[in-house]
Amino acid sequence: MEIIVKLLLVVLLTSTTYAQEFKGVATYKTLTKLGIDIDSTAIGTSKKASANGISISSEMKEQIIAQLKKGSQQTYKLSFDKQQSIYKKEEKLAAPQPNSSGVNISFSFNGGEGDVLYKNTKEKRYTSSSETFGKLFLIQDELQEHDWKLENETKNIGEYTCYKATKTFTRTETVSTVTSFSINDKDEDDKEKKEPETKEVTVVVTAWYTPQIPVSTGPSIYHGLPGLILEVNDGRTTTVCSKIEINPKDGFEIKEPKKGKKVNQEEYDKIIRKKSEEQMEQFRSRRGRNGEGVQMIRIGG
Repeated sequence: MEIIVKLLLVVLLTSTTYAQEFKGVATYKTLTKLGIDIDSTAIGTSKKASANGISISSEMKEQIIAQLKKGSQQTYKLSFDKQQSIYKKEEKLAAPQPNSSGVNISFSFNGGEGDVLYKNTKEKRYTSSSETFGKLFLIQDELQEHDWKLENETKNIGEYTCYKATKTFTRTETVSTVTSFSINDKDEDDKEKKEPETKEVTVVVTAWYTPQIPVSTGPSIYHGLPGLILEVNDGRTTTVCSKIEINPKDGFEIKEPKKGKKVNQEEYDKIIRKKSEEQMEQFRSRRGRNGEGVQMIRIGG
């Protein structure tokens, strides 16, 4: 009851302050825990490669770790008003480059939102624009309802007083793996298809929101609290707001994405699974040239 009374007072005061129409831009930094180890030896897919082992040099290992860290740390900007928001990634991974050993390293980070995520909390819907496998998709669906529990804890993030909220759910996760494909030798084992290991995990999402900015939105898919979400952690990814501008002088317009093949979320997920399986099969069947190999690291989720 105490937390509800405090919230009502804060919302009343901030509603008076922001009686006029207002807009804002929040910058977020994300950090994803990879939960994998890069060993000095990666196991190949063929019997010969598995028996002999494929040595990973210290230089290659450093390159892999550096690219993994770069992929796990991203910067986003959330442009919002009282009903709409646009969440957009500020940086993208550079294209894979061959290292000095002649081995190409490519990374696939599964999960997450598209290149641009539009949310309309009043109409309870979202539109995500994502260029995947060389094709532009427009994913349109209803916003997920979050069953938030308001907790009696507060903390400051910058100049804002934030309140804690949590939600618990179960999700299926692919076990994170580091997979190396040696394509210099081919045998019958290359044709074998192994289903990725999955497990059911209970996830507690912790969000920190501030009624001082009375909009019911936040980073990524999160929304539905009586104030802007400035920090959220889902046990794997932590997203923290590092900067906020209210009514910036330059101004901006929130435009919902319109281009791309229209699909709902379920249809899009099926397309991605199918294309990912096809891509993995291509890696298995491709033959190396002049002793070159292909290293592919796939982060499940």
